[in-house]
Amino acid sequence: MRTFGSLLVRGLIVGLFAGLLAGTFAYVMGEPHIDSAIAIEEAAGTAHSHDADGKAVPAEAEEEPLVSRDGQRAGLFLATALYGVALGGIFAVGFTLLRRRLRTSSDSYAALGLAAAGYLAIVLVPFLKYPPNPPAVGDPETITKRTVTYLLTLVLGLLAVWAGVVASRWSARFGSAPWIRLAVGGAAFLVTVVAAYLILPAINEVPGSFPATLLWKFRLASLGTQTTLWLLLGLGYAAAIDRRTAKVDSEVVAA
Repeated sequence: MRTFGSLLVRGLIVGLFAGLLAGTFAYVMGEPHIDSAIAIEEAAGTAHSHDADGKAVPAEAEEEPLVSRDGQRAGLFLATALYGVALGGIFAVGFTLLRRRLRTSSDSYAALGLAAAGYLAIVLVPFLKYPPNPPAVGDPETITKRTVTYLLTLVLGLLAVWAGVVASRWSARFGSAPWIRLAVGGAAFLVTVVAAYLILPAINEVPGSFPATLLWKFRLASLGTQTTLWLLLGLGYAAAIDRRTAKVDSEVVAA
């Protein structure tokens, strides 16, 4: 049986590699759309307004960004790597605490199930309610409101997954078939999510002039980055704690 320290280290290492590969995906698939959005923002910033006499008046020059685009691109890999390490550590802690509650004898299946639940609650539920927006979209004065509502959606996503698991296990007490338990758990999850979506306020700050194609390409790239991270985290951690891996480790130590 591995110690908590061993499980944590494996989670940190897997999270690091998952974060770097997710950063690569974001760089290839997301950065071109960010550049296009910034170009739209800059074009709008250099547009001319008109005074009371109808004369063209140039818009005020915007301040230079604190970090250049080249610096932001380089920082992308650092950010995703740090996020991956943090997420890998949290995932390892969660796996350690919840392992005995997961009804499977396979550690690998338990890790994959936990990763799927985390992806569903932390990524998909918030994404469907508040999908991310590229630069030039959003009012700076509503950042606090958008941040709070997003965090609330994340918490409610975790609550919805928990409700689905509880409902499924409650159904199992009556000896119901596996597909019935799955249906009951799925219904409890959906009811919780729909109720949360109805309670939380709608936020739509996308101007009508912003290209819809660019908007959704950016959002899909953001979702793809998160999907890559969680997929690699789940598969990597499942492989890292596989019992066959533990056997190989024991043989190496013995040698």
